[in-house]
Amino acid sequence: MPINITMPALSPTMEEGNLSKWLVKEGDKVSPGDVIAEIETDKATMEVEAVDEGTVAKLVVPAGTEGVKVNALIAILAGEGEDAAAAAKSGGSAAPKAEAPKAEAPKAEAPKETPKAAAAAPAPAKAEPAPVANGHAAGDRVFASPLARRIAKDAGVDVAALAGSGPHGRVVKVDVEAAIASGGAQAAPAAKAPAGAPSAPAPAPKPMSDDQVLKLFAEGSYELVPHDNMRKTIARRLVEAKSTIPHFYLTLDCELDALLALRTQLNAAAPMRKTDKGEVPAYKLSVNDMVIKAMAMALMAVPDANASWTENAMVKHKHADVGVAVSIPGGLITPIIRRADEKTLSVISNEMKDLASRARSRKLKPEEYQGGTTAVSNLGMFGIKDFAAVINPPHATILAVGAGEERAVVKKGEIKVATVMSVTLSTDHRAVDGALGAELLGAFKRMIENPMGMLV
Repeated sequence: MPINITMPALSPTMEEGNLSKWLVKEGDKVSPGDVIAEIETDKATMEVEAVDEGTVAKLVVPAGTEGVKVNALIAILAGEGEDAAAAAKSGGSAAPKAEAPKAEAPKAEAPKETPKAAAAAPAPAKAEPAPVANGHAAGDRVFASPLARRIAKDAGVDVAALAGSGPHGRVVKVDVEAAIASGGAQAAPAAKAPAGAPSAPAPAPKPMSDDQVLKLFAEGSYELVPHDNMRKTIARRLVEAKSTIPHFYLTLDCELDALLALRTQLNAAAPMRKTDKGEVPAYKLSVNDMVIKAMAMALMAVPDANASWTENAMVKHKHADVGVAVSIPGGLITPIIRRADEKTLSVISNEMKDLASRARSRKLKPEEYQGGTTAVSNLGMFGIKDFAAVINPPHATILAVGAGEERAVVKKGEIKVATVMSVTLSTDHRAVDGALGAELLGAFKRMIENPMGMLV
């Protein structure tokens, strides 16, 4: 009996993926555990293993296909002793290929007559209302494509006043564009509310359509680069975060001189280990490694801030799992240092280097970048003094870290030079209010300015 291989769900949130590469060809024999394909999800490329034994009868979805839905048929195996050609014919049909969205909606169909309505006696004839410009009777529904309605609304055009050129008088995109070009069919101004009546809230602004954006630039002065899954996911999650999370921002300056001195001492004391490239230090701490540890310990010191918001309950976390923003080609990803509050600086440093390396080659597993209780985003290496980061749900906090720079500070009435780093904590105000956020940021500052506390 033919065995269907379907697009696997490689993470709880995955809905579709790109079949980037087949590692087998038709006629190859496979066994359970053999790697047969590479699937590109929103932020990683994952290997897919066979779970059954058989011969590859048909590769239904070709390599390089984008937008393959989860559970869609991608290949067919022939079982032991089964003819591959016969299995390819009877094993199932290919899932429909992902297509670009069409500009026009399908043709509207007249409502079907129910048996009850058919059996009823005909109603007395009514006087025909006067026809309107688009061929529909006055007061009847105006048939127009969703795209035409959206363009008309943005331009203030009344679709009911347009003569539709689509099927059955349907108003389509070209009809609206023609009306806009001629300056006609403008929507009637809204009636004024009676004096003293409360004014209606202004409608929320809508983003410009692709066509509206492209019309602002001269033809031939640009090229279109389609969004990949990662960029689409980042855009969707950022819009979700900024539209649903009430962000609240707190900024502090931290002096780094003691931390930098300790870092130098610890790196100098690192034992050597043998590798293929010769002897190298067992670890090399960065400021970012120490920031991760300080943030984790601050959350343990202020446990009420180590939380996630849900509509029915506050999720109080028992450990600090710190996500760290890593820039990769085409976007960013936040691999997570699990239980960072319990790990030494050297372990955090080596683990972070491994995660960042595999993140850039898109080899992270979903469990290595999903979840977490907070995040750190460091742009100090780019010379950025301070910034505010967007919270990554389900986190309730994210720490934006700026560059350490020499600044003049006043100590006991005297001006001194100190290395200072500005940090900004973004909080979900539903879970972490201003006072609690200030307490958390204060605990972080104490860890940074008294770094020996991170060693005990």
